[in-house]
Amino acid sequence: MKNYLTILLALALVLPVFAQDNMTIPLIEVEGFSEKKVAPDEASFQINLEEKSMKVTDAVSVLNKKTKLLSDALTKAKIKDYKLIADNYSVDVNRIYRSGVQRDSGYVARQSLRIVTSSKNEDLQKIVESIQGAGDMSFNLHFQISEATQKSLEDELLAAALKNAESRALLIAQTLNIKSIRVHRVSLDSQPIARPYAKMEMMRTSADMADAPPMLNPDDQSIQKRVYVKYTY
Repeated sequence: MKNYLTILLALALVLPVFAQDNMTIPLIEVEGFSEKKVAPDEASFQINLEEKSMKVTDAVSVLNKKTKLLSDALTKAKIKDYKLIADNYSVDVNRIYRSGVQRDSGYVARQSLRIVTSSKNEDLQKIVESIQGAGDMSFNLHFQISEATQKSLEDELLAAALKNAESRALLIAQTLNIKSIRVHRVSLDSQPIARPYAKMEMMRTSADMADAPPMLNPDDQSIQKRVYVKYTY
């Protein structure tokens, strides 16, 4: 409680300073924006497993068996350079409703599996076949920009966004005959924003390859960065 009161007191002292600051200091407030088109470098197969049973142990056992079947299928197919990630594991009471009455009917176990690999991996079709051969599993395939690639582009995007903000502020200053401006405060978005691809095309390299598996060609994705800069004059 004491800490809570301390935080409130600090806010009460700081907020009026910011309000007064904006009212007494002449400011030009601009938004800086940058964007870069990048080809997705990561493919992610999302698989959601669910198993119901009257006993927790039975539901969990079947779920684990399905996961092992998929792992064994990927190993047997000799898939290269992939990660099989299991997360969001849960076991809940299976509640059903009949004639407006709630009843408990055993348990439901859930597990999310992800197969993550390079978007250029030549074994994408083998992964699809492995999933289909491992049992009754449905999946979604997403092409995305990896976290490593996003981090590698962050400095470039930030610099471009700051230059964009400066350009806008200088234009405003010149239009209003303001002789000079200087940075007063900068606010940054925490992470670059990656816009998802619009579509995924399936095409073949030539008509002669009618029996070959389709080649997946995802559209480029857009990574964006925004900054908010206040200039004073």
